[in-house]
Amino acid sequence: MHSLLYRKDNAHEDSIWSCAWGRLKKKEEENGDAEGSRDSTTAEESVDYIVTGAVDDLVKVWTFKQDRLELKHKLEGHSLGVVSVAINSDSTTCASSSLDSSLRLWDLATGEKISSIEVGPVDIWTVAFSPDDKFIISGSHSGKINLYGVESAKITYEEVKSRERGNGRGKIAISNSPDGKYIASGAIDGIINIFDVASGKLVHTLEGHAMPIRSLCFSPDSQLLLTASDDGHMKLYDVQHANVAGTLSGHASWVLSVAFSPDNQHFVSSSSDQTVRVWELSSRQCIHTFNEHTDQVWGVKYNPDGNKVVSVSEDRAVNIYDCPV
Repeated sequence: MHSLLYRKDNAHEDSIWSCAWGRLKKKEEENGDAEGSRDSTTAEESVDYIVTGAVDDLVKVWTFKQDRLELKHKLEGHSLGVVSVAINSDSTTCASSSLDSSLRLWDLATGEKISSIEVGPVDIWTVAFSPDDKFIISGSHSGKINLYGVESAKITYEEVKSRERGNGRGKIAISNSPDGKYIASGAIDGIINIFDVASGKLVHTLEGHAMPIRSLCFSPDSQLLLTASDDGHMKLYDVQHANVAGTLSGHASWVLSVAFSPDNQHFVSSSSDQTVRVWELSSRQCIHTFNEHTDQVWGVKYNPDGNKVVSVSEDRAVNIYDCPV
């Protein structure tokens, strides 16, 4: 049964704009007991990290255990609101972008800043790690998609410049396909562009939304692209054939964030209508609506198991839901 599992009120001092959920697997030595009845073994323990970014300029790292959130680190350094956070694949590092035109890398275990990239007088809007964790991709209001080298912490490659005629200007949503082949960007004018990573060239331009694209994500098998727009709708696109595989309606206002479950069976959405909705991919139907937030819900993500969801909102709360698979 879908239910609210935990709510952290006043998790930040201002609106929470972004969230990410990762899992660090670590090995610990287990010693035998006093009687020597157990040999020394290596046990694998995991730690779930939830990272949130907010208008209060802070990035917060939380651990989620025993169905509760505990604050692990308060990451300070940004001078304006944090609009996007991302966690790399092994959950050792997180990236944050801010309206102060900086992108920062942080060590999740220690809370130390690894590096910072200042990108000049344009704001970075979204950040995501490449599947191999070697790069961070970002989109900006200037209409560019940039790749930053994680190790060098310097701009290493400018992927795409603004297209002519203004199409796709203002990249406010961006996503990497899990197979590493494509980057998708969603723009203020509702245009979605899909680029081939190897060549850096535009391979598809997808239309169908008439208003800004707030969020988009590839399915775990990289076959579908899910988009969310201010027009109140979501669309599923067949990536290979560049056609619409489904249009989903149900939210009463802007759709602000979408995320696929790891098992490719469900996806989740959040909206300015203050709700979080869980959808079944096969039927394209909403199977549950959460109404626990009291303001627009800016971000939502699944946990690595796909059985829980985190959401963050203008109401400054972090909610964790049970979403049985």
